[in-house]
Amino acid sequence: MVIRNNLNLKVATTDQVREICELVNLGYRGKKGWTRETEIVSGERATETEIKLAIENPDSHLLVYIKNDEFLSCICVEKKMNNAYIGLFVVHPRLQGNGIGKKILKLAEEYASNMLGVDKYVMVVVSQRHELISYYERRGYVRTGETEEYPVHLDVGIPKISGLTIEYLEKNV
Repeated sequence: MVIRNNLNLKVATTDQVREICELVNLGYRGKKGWTRETEIVSGERATETEIKLAIENPDSHLLVYIKNDEFLSCICVEKKMNNAYIGLFVVHPRLQGNGIGKKILKLAEEYASNMLGVDKYVMVVVSQRHELISYYERRGYVRTGETEEYPVHLDVGIPKISGLTIEYLEKNV
């Protein structure tokens, strides 16, 4: 499936795992870009195994934006009951701040509504990432008040600061 809105998003395939993993780690743990978490979390954000499982999961739809054979963005939409959990969202640091992220998120939401028939979008964000939470709030997401300890057991990095937590944001369709 191809999604259009001045950008083409395609459903990822398993032969793209390495490139997607590199993009996710660059966006979250690289040296540039406002979405990076390098000051508060060390280690990789994603592994090739995690990316492959997301692609192979029938309830998960990993969407990628590729231009001139370069992976520039990805976002995962996973249906759980009537909700779309949005994650692995990254825009190449070189392109951040140009409005591409807004378009990608909107396309992923439209995909979730049209293809998956969901009632609500849900995402999990590191609580200490205030600028990122504000970004999502400007796009209609609200904080639920639900927080948890940072999920070290999921192999998504190791906190550099004590008390690191994650919290849930939601947006109705």
